[in-house]
Amino acid sequence: MDYQKLDAPLSMALKDVQNTDEPSLQVFIHTKPVSNAESAALKNLGVSGVTSGEDAFTATLSLNAISQLSEQPWVQYVKLSQTLHLANPRYGMKRVRVF
Repeated sequence: MDYQKLDAPLSMALKDVQNTDEPSLQVFIHTKPVSNAESAALKNLGVSGVTSGEDAFTATLSLNAISQLSEQPWVQYVKLSQTLHLANPRYGMKRVRVF
């Protein structure tokens, strides 16, 4: 696992994972623009909607998949998705998931 490519909240969440093969972490993945081979690697790890040439993806992944991704030279970083709350009283307290 290349922890330099993971944000702090994701690093902390990894410690609480019980089953390392179960997709349980919603993440944002930022890469260099991916080739066909790299697109296939992302798909094999459980990332859906992958198209060659893109560089940002969201997915629900296992600890093992995150570990494998973090070791790839074309992956720049992986961040834990977080829920934000709108603070504008006109809209009330709505939850928004950010990837």
